[in-house]
Amino acid sequence: MIIGVPREIKPQENRVAMIPEGVGKLTAAGHPVLVERGAGSGSGISDEDFLAAGAEIVSSAAEVWDRAAMVVKVKEPLPAEYPLLRENLILFTYLHLAPLPELTEQLLASKVTAIGYETVQLADGSLPLLAPMSEVAGKLSIQAGAHYLEKEQGGLGILLGGVSGVDGARVLIIGSGTVGTSAARVALGMGAKVTMAGRNPDKLARISREFQKSSLTLETAVSGPEELAKLLPQSELVIGAVLIPGGRAPCLVSRRMVQTMRKGSVIVDVAIDQGGCFATSRATTHREPVYEEEGVIHYCVANMPGAVPRTSTSGLTRVTLPYVLQIANRGLIEAVDSDPALRKGVDTHQGFLHNRDVAEAQNRDWCELRF
Repeated sequence: MIIGVPREIKPQENRVAMIPEGVGKLTAAGHPVLVERGAGSGSGISDEDFLAAGAEIVSSAAEVWDRAAMVVKVKEPLPAEYPLLRENLILFTYLHLAPLPELTEQLLASKVTAIGYETVQLADGSLPLLAPMSEVAGKLSIQAGAHYLEKEQGGLGILLGGVSGVDGARVLIIGSGTVGTSAARVALGMGAKVTMAGRNPDKLARISREFQKSSLTLETAVSGPEELAKLLPQSELVIGAVLIPGGRAPCLVSRRMVQTMRKGSVIVDVAIDQGGCFATSRATTHREPVYEEEGVIHYCVANMPGAVPRTSTSGLTRVTLPYVLQIANRGLIEAVDSDPALRKGVDTHQGFLHNRDVAEAQNRDWCELRF
């Protein structure tokens, strides 16, 4: 099976979907790999590195999309790439379709088989292809929040971790998944006071015990409108870390609730890829990452891991490559039939939508996947 790796065109997206080691494993298994010229430059990977691993370097994205049976990407197709979608093509990438009805329409109209990294789900509910980028985003959320709390950046002028005799910032993390726990670990390590709000009391207690083993004290709260309304005015940095696999993020914080926060506080909405969990959130870019709303600084970059592409690209390839090999070695039908986790990842096929959460978010019909 010919595998295609195009250059990412989302603004300031420096990741690439495959590292040379991954190319080497695919070519060793007999699968040609086409890499668009310059695709890896943002991650510090040269065309020569890909050539040495056995890839063929091609001059245009159109050639990659036209010749490949499976296109492996990092981010969802943008409008400039819509004409490249076609029937019998397998597209394997982060899709986050729930807030993107136009993209969903294009995938259905083209009859492409679109598999979302973020919807590949194991029996225990975990998301193996989302986890490494969630970890990166969680850690970056604290770095970004600490930076924008600085006075010169418009913030309150608070050092996140404080100093001897002076308290640091109070951090509220809404969500108890990989993003939330990664953010909490960094914030606590820097000396901040951290509260994690989540829906599952047992899970919160388990996470708190795990942190205690590292001598880190994490406060927890069962998330709900009343509890959040109490915690938000007390918090200088708020991280939105809520995820519904494949679905639109719930809006948990209203504009009125944001208005109760101190002026110069910071919101980092990691859930912005799926619509965001603050009523005041709108997607931003690495070039223009923040804006002020209701006196609160909002950082809502939709591809946060793109800021550290050398780390992110390696972490992404490590988890996606086994699935790419599985599809290439077995073919789509056998691979999906033999792996329930991969089956859950198929969002569209032959003009039909197979993701219930996306269908509900966009008021569309859906059906179970059948070959």
